[in-house]
Amino acid sequence: MNAKRRRLLLAALDPMLEPGEQVEVTTIVNLSSVSVPRTAAFAAASAVVSGGGMAVIPAPTPMYLAMTDRRIFVFRANQTFARPEEHLMTIPRAGLVRTGIKERLLNSSFVVSSPDNEHGLKIIFPLISRKDRNSIAAAIPPAG
Repeated sequence: MNAKRRRLLLAALDPMLEPGEQVEVTTIVNLSSVSVPRTAAFAAASAVVSGGGMAVIPAPTPMYLAMTDRRIFVFRANQTFARPEEHLMTIPRAGLVRTGIKERLLNSSFVVSSPDNEHGLKIIFPLISRKDRNSIAAAIPPAG
């Protein structure tokens, strides 16, 4: 994450921090993935509609993720102006566990979950965020 994006994210995050809470990692991630069959169907449909002139592939919305020593914050990213648009969620770190890291050609991911919640959150990291991914993975223990 470049310095301007980080500065804007930290400014949005500052009023939400508790006294003494320290930001450890800031990065850009995707929190949702589109399945391969759905992507292929969407691309084929857009090619048919355009008479073969183009194919459109849906892409997940980039999010800003900030991890402190106590919580994880997620903001929707405004791609045009490089600033956080909206605070989407805050997840306490206490009790979080993660799956192993799945490496792919263009990205990597793991799922974080809490014993209190049956649903997990899949965090997808672009290749350039490998260092941030490793920092977050090191801070959240693997599921036993």
